[in-house]
Amino acid sequence: MNILAGRLGQSREHPFLFLSKGRSLGFTVTNSMKRKRTKRELMNEHHRVLQTGDRGTIKPKADFDAGDDAVALRKAIEGIGTTEKTLIDILTHRSSAQRQQICEAYQEATGRTLLEDIEGDTGGDFEALLVALITPPAVYDCHEVMRAMKGVGTKDNVLIEIFASRSPEQIRALNDCVKTMYFMFCFQGSRDESTTVDNEKAKEDAKTLYDAGEKKWGTDESKFVDVLCQRSIPQLRQTLVEYKNISGKTLQQSIEGEMSGELEELLVAIVKCVKSVPAYFAERLYQSMKGGGTDESTLNRIMVSRSEIDLLDIRAEFKKLYEYSLHSAIEVRNSLLKT
Repeated sequence: MNILAGRLGQSREHPFLFLSKGRSLGFTVTNSMKRKRTKRELMNEHHRVLQTGDRGTIKPKADFDAGDDAVALRKAIEGIGTTEKTLIDILTHRSSAQRQQICEAYQEATGRTLLEDIEGDTGGDFEALLVALITPPAVYDCHEVMRAMKGVGTKDNVLIEIFASRSPEQIRALNDCVKTMYFMFCFQGSRDESTTVDNEKAKEDAKTLYDAGEKKWGTDESKFVDVLCQRSIPQLRQTLVEYKNISGKTLQQSIEGEMSGELEELLVAIVKCVKSVPAYFAERLYQSMKGGGTDESTLNRIMVSRSEIDLLDIRAEFKKLYEYSLHSAIEVRNSLLKT
């Protein structure tokens, strides 16, 4: 007997059976189904690339009401013992987009996410299936790709399955999601804060980065993210030195040559901050005032956010880099705005 049959009893159907009964994971939105999207839905739009077709086994529920489903799920979870049949009946009979609406309604009603409650009240394969059902498709693919590449050895069969079977639109959504995950990973506060430097580790990391970029066909971006987002700043400074010794190029030059888009911008910014945070902000200020217009939001954000931290150092770096003062640059910018 499998784990779910044991949990649900012999008279109940395995959740996977509901997924195989003639419904579709994707759907085409008709005019009657259109509604005003919430801010949260708009923010997550790029995560929701679905296959459209009529050969799947789950189709959107015609008389769907996210609020009613959220109430039913809440009762099933908050009662004495989780009513697993309700979870199965609802989550395996709604399209992916409808399940996202349910998640939103559930959080609005309870102040908790449906994901948190499912993880807290279920377990094992049953939990894994429910989590997969309530996760937007591109996000789920992203998690599976990241999980396949995590730890010792890469699960090539997972990567092959996903990248060989997804449509170009789904691959683009997955790519966007992976970049987002990289951003989240970089800024989750996991950077080592030690001030000691391990020279051997710096050499090892430099070789890892060289092997992942310059030395191979294609770039293993995850290696760059792992090193640049987790090592301490003093450790990274030594890694930059060791990388130049191995490659003959600076790490910034390699990143700019091997990558593109937002991930390149992020990793280059990290490298610049490793070398000098004031110099990084001096360059940002210069760029914000360069040309005919002014990026007011960037100018304001940096001047305000660094005013009690290192603005004196930023001013000094600005003068060193551009041979005129930050004050005079702002004066020229103000005079141009008045004309």
